[in-house]
Amino acid sequence: MAEVLISPGVLARENDQSQITAGPIQAGAAIIGPTVKGQQDIPRLVTSYSEYQAAFGTTFLSGSNQFTFFTSISAYNYFQNGGSTLLVTRVTPEAFSPATSSYINTGSAGSTVTANVSPFTLATLADGNIMNSVGPSGTNGTLDSGSVDNFRWEITNPSTSSGVFSLLLRQGDDTQTSKQVVETYSNLSLDPLSTNYISKVIGDQVQTVRGTGVNVYLQSSGSYPNASRFIRVASVDAQTPNYFDNAGNPKDIFTGSIPETQSGSFGAALGNITGSGNPSNFYQTINNVDSQGMIGSDYTTAINLLANRDDFRYNLITAPGLILQNALTGAGWTTIQSNCENRGDAIFVGDLVNYDASLTQVTGQAASVDSSYVASYWPWLQVIDPDSRELVWVPASTMIPGVYAYNDRAGEPWFAPAGINRGGLGAVSQAERKLTNTNRDDLYTGKVNPIATFPGQGIVVFGQKTLQTKASALDRVNVRRLLITLKNYISQIADTLVFEQNTAATRNTFLSQVNPYLESVQQRQGLYAFKVVMDNSNNTPDVIDRNELIGAVYLQPTKTAEFIYLDFNILPTGASFPS
Repeated sequence: MAEVLISPGVLARENDQSQITAGPIQAGAAIIGPTVKGQQDIPRLVTSYSEYQAAFGTTFLSGSNQFTFFTSISAYNYFQNGGSTLLVTRVTPEAFSPATSSYINTGSAGSTVTANVSPFTLATLADGNIMNSVGPSGTNGTLDSGSVDNFRWEITNPSTSSGVFSLLLRQGDDTQTSKQVVETYSNLSLDPLSTNYISKVIGDQVQTVRGTGVNVYLQSSGSYPNASRFIRVASVDAQTPNYFDNAGNPKDIFTGSIPETQSGSFGAALGNITGSGNPSNFYQTINNVDSQGMIGSDYTTAINLLANRDDFRYNLITAPGLILQNALTGAGWTTIQSNCENRGDAIFVGDLVNYDASLTQVTGQAASVDSSYVASYWPWLQVIDPDSRELVWVPASTMIPGVYAYNDRAGEPWFAPAGINRGGLGAVSQAERKLTNTNRDDLYTGKVNPIATFPGQGIVVFGQKTLQTKASALDRVNVRRLLITLKNYISQIADTLVFEQNTAATRNTFLSQVNPYLESVQQRQGLYAFKVVMDNSNNTPDVIDRNELIGAVYLQPTKTAEFIYLDFNILPTGASFPS
């Protein structure tokens, strides 16, 4: 239909302004810390606590005692309070490696298999000697070192006529008559030209940390993405390309490569969970010498990797057990702080002091930090370990991600994660110390968020300051998280404009997406007012000639009511009330 009237008449035109602006890519929390299993220093995203347990384990033994790392307790609490995604990075006290499958028997001689070489080798995705299930087989096929955290393999239904076999991945602590199969792969082939080639079906990729210091990065190797959650194909040493001849019969040189019916275990992994040195300190006993078997340098690679905002997105990061007060871990603490400041899209919840510290020590440590990207809470808390069911002491940062998750589910990121409505710590049995009103005043003046105990209300986060020293809107957690949310979304829009023409049309595209989003934030009580400018006033000819596009976003963040004054006025009988 013509869009211009040439002769007199009426032209009805449609202008669709109802399009819905796409929401930002959501980023959840990140935790750095020791775990029972998993890949060393490789960040992994999990979306539930059951997925966390499968990937990282739960409880472990140190000596004759059972323990749980702060990382697990924090992950459980985060998901229990509505958290959706959690980026977990495992740190370890020494060099770790994966376990590999034991020798796999094959068929008759004449195949391409070299003597005493398995046709293929499997490797666990998780690192550490906890993955070793190899050992003597006991009654009913039990493995002496088999456990809930490791695995065993089994070959079933081999067929030399069709060149296929099946592979079962079983729990390491199962029995021959009561098999616990965690993954099943049927009709696998050693033919790289086949769609059911073992590496294609299970996957053979592995990530390796490369570089040093701040220049560390992850390098991927392998051709096929991992479909298995627990293992990968480390190598195929007896491939059977074009298994059948022109008459459709299997080639004699390949039939002997097909594995026989058998089962086996995994071994040769290196790495002790808590290191090979002295007994480790856990819960309230962590100190300057040892924190859950770790020292500060054990965190270095993980911290440096998570500085990369292109590869890893999160809006909150914690490292429970990494204490600023401790000389051996304080450097890692400050590096996480610097990373958050440089990224500009995450807040760090860090612990300042060990268990049994004085209030003066707490405020003294807080005074040494000046950043709106860091918040700290005190005192320590006693909780029920979700896996051992024992009462244990944990630093506050273990539980605060759950508070933030509940705050975002019940309200918005720019609401204060504090107070009786959104700051409750229902999973906490008791705080290390019941704070008086004077204690809370001293802590809040010192930039530390108190965790208060109120009769009838329980244990509640009762502060939302950042560790910024200067008095401004950004000395509050809700404002810092508002800015993180807005910058995250608006930056994603700006990314789509890079290398576009620097014209009014491009600027209007930006404004048409940003303004509706900020209006929605205003309606959801995040802003009092806002203004976005991207026009000829700030994109002058000389700016355009420098290949620059400038936008200015003016915000008036909403403030929280933290100090409420109620005046009760006593009037004599017969007095009239003021209108």
